[in-house]
Amino acid sequence: MPIVKLAASVRAAMAEAMIAEFDAGAGPATAQFYTGVMPDSLGAVTTQTLLGTLTCSDPCATQTTGVIAFSAITQDSAADAGGEASWVRILDGNGAAKADLDVTNNAGTGAVKLNTTTVVAGGPIQLTSLAITMPGA
Repeated sequence: MPIVKLAASVRAAMAEAMIAEFDAGAGPATAQFYTGVMPDSLGAVTTQTLLGTLTCSDPCATQTTGVIAFSAITQDSAADAGGEASWVRILDGNGAAKADLDVTNNAGTGAVKLNTTTVVAGGPIQLTSLAITMPGA
């Protein structure tokens, strides 16, 4: 496992740049949950199924020493499809892909943890909190 150590000012600048990317565009950032294998390098969604879309606050987050803490995220009250959530894509206010994160249940090691990764079509998808930590924090 690589070791990365960064000054607090560097972590903060990285986090501020990410937040600015998420907040770009006319509308709020969104988080789209998908089944299947996460595409390489924010690539095109192909065989993956969109389970649902959550809407971020606008602005979406704040940062403290390189830890991005998302503000309230509005649940998707009626999932588009059913399946196992395995990754989530964060899009800016224009719908441009900005980050892909893996998803696991609370016992897993995913960047995003859900109480269950099983999504039922028509059911809710909810995040109670979301944080992204810059390397070296």
